[in-house]
Amino acid sequence: MKHRSLDHETEIQEVIDKSIVCHVAMVDAENKPYLLPFNFGRVGEDIFLHSAQEGKKMRILHSKPDVCVAFSTDYHLRYVNEEVACSWSMKYKSVLIYGKVEFIENEDAKIAAMNVIMQKYAGRDFGYNMPAIREVCVYKVIADEITGRAYGY
Repeated sequence: MKHRSLDHETEIQEVIDKSIVCHVAMVDAENKPYLLPFNFGRVGEDIFLHSAQEGKKMRILHSKPDVCVAFSTDYHLRYVNEEVACSWSMKYKSVLIYGKVEFIENEDAKIAAMNVIMQKYAGRDFGYNMPAIREVCVYKVIADEITGRAYGY
């Protein structure tokens, strides 16, 4: 079985939408990789994220906004012959988004972005108190390149 590219936008969006979390890779000041899981929301090709305003990832993202965001889903362990280790493999679908983080400062835009995330997990919008909105860091990943792959599908 061979890998295949996910060439249709609908296939790519399906993988992103079915993913429970995404993993965001960045590179710190010492050029070491740093990878974290995130809850997220999506509108078109834009991925919305949120976190505390301080910490290692914030220091990295403010100085180096380039990221790679990974999504994967539809895992299924399979084998041709149960007794032959090399015949075992994992079916999957995955998408990588290469882009830059853009911080969202406007309070109304923060609320809109938070509701994109909450729509994914709760299926509805929420009200937010202003102190909480002022304290949360909200950002989006603007895609430069999107690639997708599938194995076994």
